[in-house]
Amino acid sequence: MSENQNIRWAEPKDAAHIVRLIQALAAYENEPAHSVKVTEADILRDGFCEPETSARRFECLIAEYSGRPVGLCLFFHNYSTWEGCAGIYVEDLFVEEQARGLGLGRAIMTVLAQIAQERNCGRIDLSVLEWNPTRAFYNRIKMTHMKEWRSYRMEKAVITALAKTAADINGDR
Repeated sequence: MSENQNIRWAEPKDAAHIVRLIQALAAYENEPAHSVKVTEADILRDGFCEPETSARRFECLIAEYSGRPVGLCLFFHNYSTWEGCAGIYVEDLFVEEQARGLGLGRAIMTVLAQIAQERNCGRIDLSVLEWNPTRAFYNRIKMTHMKEWRSYRMEKAVITALAKTAADINGDR
């Protein structure tokens, strides 16, 4: 990593940069701009909350080049019952196009690996789109594609509909 590069913990003052980088990631993934609903207030509430008011939902590393935020790694802990320890799930790993090829992605993952090791995490997981050329990067740093596992998701409207059926199962709470 050159002297123009830095990987650091995100701070509340980075909320606008985090939103901007998430929007840039969505554009890179060919998603419409309106698909990103996160706001600076969401980032502040869920990433930088006071411990006594609510649980922090994620942590974030910022990649800087020449003092400017150009990348991020937004992650949170998961838990492996089989391993009997926590892991890290990377929700977003992104470096702006003009800063790619400078080693920032590897630097971010190196810092994340150090964090995982310090916290005794058994693994680091992430999902990547099939067409994304970043898959070659993940292969170079020895991440493995889990061919036998498929990702599933339940969206908010379906969560709401399913939760409404809880009274049928549990009775009124």
